[in-house]
Amino acid sequence: MKFSWRVVLLWTLPLLVIGFFFWQSSVGSGPTDMGRNTASTRMTYGRFLDYLEAGRVTSVDLYDGGRTAIIEAVDPQIDNRIQRWRVELPGNAPELVEQLRGSNVNLDSHPPRNDGALLGILGNLLFPFLLIGGLFFLFRRSNGVGGGPGQAMNFGKSKARFMMEANTGIMFDDVAGIEEAKEELQEVVTFLKKPERFTAVGARIPKGVLLIGPPGTGKTLLAKAIAGEAGTPFFSISGSEFVEMFVGVGASRVRDLFKKAKENAPCIIFIDEIDAVGRSRGAGIGGGNDEREQTLNQLLTEMDGFEGNTGIIVIAATNRADVLDSALMRPGRFDRQVTVDPPDMKGRLEILEVHARNKKLDDQISLDMVARRTPGFTGADLANLLNEAAILTARRRKEAITMLEVDAAIDRVVAGMEGTPLVDGKSKRLIAYHEIGHAIIGTLVKDHDPVQKVTLIPRGQAQGLTWFTPSEEQMLISRSQILARITGALGGRAAEDIIFGDAEVTTGAGNDLQQVTQMARQMVTRFGMSDLGPLSLESQQGEVFLGGDWMSRSSEYSEEIATRIDSQVRSIVEHCYDKAKQIMQDNREVIDRLVDLLIERESIDGDELRQIVAEHTHVPEKERFVPQL
Repeated sequence: MKFSWRVVLLWTLPLLVIGFFFWQSSVGSGPTDMGRNTASTRMTYGRFLDYLEAGRVTSVDLYDGGRTAIIEAVDPQIDNRIQRWRVELPGNAPELVEQLRGSNVNLDSHPPRNDGALLGILGNLLFPFLLIGGLFFLFRRSNGVGGGPGQAMNFGKSKARFMMEANTGIMFDDVAGIEEAKEELQEVVTFLKKPERFTAVGARIPKGVLLIGPPGTGKTLLAKAIAGEAGTPFFSISGSEFVEMFVGVGASRVRDLFKKAKENAPCIIFIDEIDAVGRSRGAGIGGGNDEREQTLNQLLTEMDGFEGNTGIIVIAATNRADVLDSALMRPGRFDRQVTVDPPDMKGRLEILEVHARNKKLDDQISLDMVARRTPGFTGADLANLLNEAAILTARRRKEAITMLEVDAAIDRVVAGMEGTPLVDGKSKRLIAYHEIGHAIIGTLVKDHDPVQKVTLIPRGQAQGLTWFTPSEEQMLISRSQILARITGALGGRAAEDIIFGDAEVTTGAGNDLQQVTQMARQMVTRFGMSDLGPLSLESQQGEVFLGGDWMSRSSEYSEEIATRIDSQVRSIVEHCYDKAKQIMQDNREVIDRLVDLLIERESIDGDELRQIVAEHTHVPEKERFVPQL
């Protein structure tokens, strides 16, 4: 139960209502209780005296110390029947009593009762007791007494989820595409189940395993698989759950977590997103977060301190290993660092097979083709891809997923939602020439990735798209491949320049020019692919918060070298742009035909495009354009 002002109000408001009720009972209508002798009809004091002098009054009952009277009198207006009235009497009228006795009227006086005063006293005492009791009940529950989860006063307690036998529903068979990481972690499970196999030869159980990799590659999934396979107590927590605004809370939670883990050893502790608490100490301008650093210090001590933590394996996951403190990364704390990279084509095929188990696929669908078309996709991307295809299948009211839905899902995941097709003829033709310019370069340049599809259907922020798919996994990229990509990226701008003239060039190539400039600059400053020679003039500089001495960092090269770098970048881009324009001029006929076909169909498949280009160019494969500098 969380302690909050909302809960306090929910308990306090009824108590206030009860107290107000008792207060009203004590001061509302006075202490007099007239019982059944009440009258709803009122009579003025003057009229009462007139009735008294006329002899019509038969009885008078005095209440409230003689200030109120209930009289019975003969009413001439209703056939002289006896009627009851209520009369407010003046405070000082002793002669009235003598007059009533002289008129032979039945007179009776009723003294006031003390019940109202007693209720008032009880109400005044009961309300404070109820309020104090309610607050005590809230604090008692917030402290965890009587089954409450404990939040208000137990800040120093660990928030880790504990499972004596983790039932995650994930096993190693459900994890595909990262076989190397699985082998490393399967040994950890074997350590826990059969430690004698390793201790017999003098091996000791690793204290920690750090999973490193980009988002979506399956780090948390591997941890779930370990929990499902190990059959040992399992603690899971996020790095952000250690640090609070209160000083010392994070360190206290770390101590409490390892204390519980030692009581249940051998066991596994999984810390997700450990970079939230394990960043380098002393980082940033003006010092770091002292509370976070003290939490990290306590974590370092617990993992490999004076006492040790025999039987506890700490598994952590992060996608920012570059920001972690060096003391946390050393052997003895994290003995193993397992890199979980995006899968290759074989791994993507295995992942697709796992996620396709519970989906209805058409017999003609080829997961191998899907794996080839999705380079760079992580496991999470592939799971989302098949899910989007299944949603699209249900939307189209089909019984099984076909390649049409998979193709549409790939386009949606990569480029965004499908927009409304263009209607304006001039804009549509200009975008068509721009996209065909990219496609022609990708088809005629030898080292460029082959064209998969050209489309005029808007997706995301793009009004048209040209898809390229590498024929094989590319771990290393050659100089000719980079030049081919620069030329291909400039193909759209070159087509606009040649077809419509320099005055009609649009802003559509803005993103292409950014990519071109970045690739050309990396060729010069990082890869040594220019006239400056094999020199690395720029490095990947870390962010300010990593604690680097950025204020004293000077330029890595002189102003003269900077001028030469700019000159080389400009030379590379201009050379590739001239070659792109030359290709446009030499192949104007096939470009016009492809543009007409693209405007008519709005999409052209890569195989059909290559066939049309081959019919008009008749250029042998070995003689295709190769960019040279």
